[in-house]
Amino acid sequence: MHLLHANFTREDESKRTLFLQSLRAAAHEITDEELEVLLESEWRSRLTAAWLIGFDRRDHFRDVLGDLLLASRLCFSGQGYCFALARFGTDEDAQHLAAYLDRYLRRPDCQYDQHWAISALLHIDSRSGSEHAARFLAPGGLWHQWNGAQYSPSPPGRFIYEL
Repeated sequence: MHLLHANFTREDESKRTLFLQSLRAAAHEITDEELEVLLESEWRSRLTAAWLIGFDRRDHFRDVLGDLLLASRLCFSGQGYCFALARFGTDEDAQHLAAYLDRYLRRPDCQYDQHWAISALLHIDSRSGSEHAARFLAPGGLWHQWNGAQYSPSPPGRFIYEL
């Protein structure tokens, strides 16, 4: 549950440091086969697998994570997919995030992982000098339309991808 909503960021520094060290060690130790099993399971396992993939920057999982994000079949696991794609940080990752936003920002009835996806896209843009998020954030763009239709609208946030 520390990974859900990046709850570990609310811990005091010593607890957060210990948690991140453990996560980093687990990311190095887990095999691809074990990650594949986790990605075929329920949302907690998928969330954990995606964070481990992102931590170890196993970008060969890029398309799998992008497909899972776009499908959005399980709650909360998309947070991990967005984290991993942001950590990889390439144009290919931005394309997966943009495809997700193109689909789900058109659905004001779906409050899924849009905040995570737009912040991941902003992170990639800030690192690469690209402007993938610009069309979503333009005045009257899809972000503003979707966000304005939410019960509690909020600006796109910046999540932690530099761990």
